[in-house]
Amino acid sequence: NLTSGQFQELIKDANVQLVDVRTIAEYGEGHIPNSLNIDVKDEAAFPLAVDELLNKEKPVAVYCRSGRRSRTAAEFLIKKGFKKVYNLDKGILNWMEEGREIEK
Repeated sequence: NLTSGQFQELIKDANVQLVDVRTIAEYGEGHIPNSLNIDVKDEAAFPLAVDELLNKEKPVAVYCRSGRRSRTAAEFLIKKGFKKVYNLDKGILNWMEEGREIEK
């Protein structure tokens, strides 16, 4: 779990795969720039999208609205063999409260 400041530093690295695990609707309302949207609640599509879109050898940074769903996603990724998984503690709500950049 990383604070929003730590998370912001982490995702400056081009090797880090940034994943928003909220719904498509939530993602459309605003997201961290350059993030990929894979809805963790879509139990059928989430594992397939992870296999197709993410590289196990590269770090993954996940976030959601408040940090709960992204923790679930992080645990799933670790079980799938991802070696470096980072979670944005308190989610995008805290990210925005601190005035960090989002895009729509």
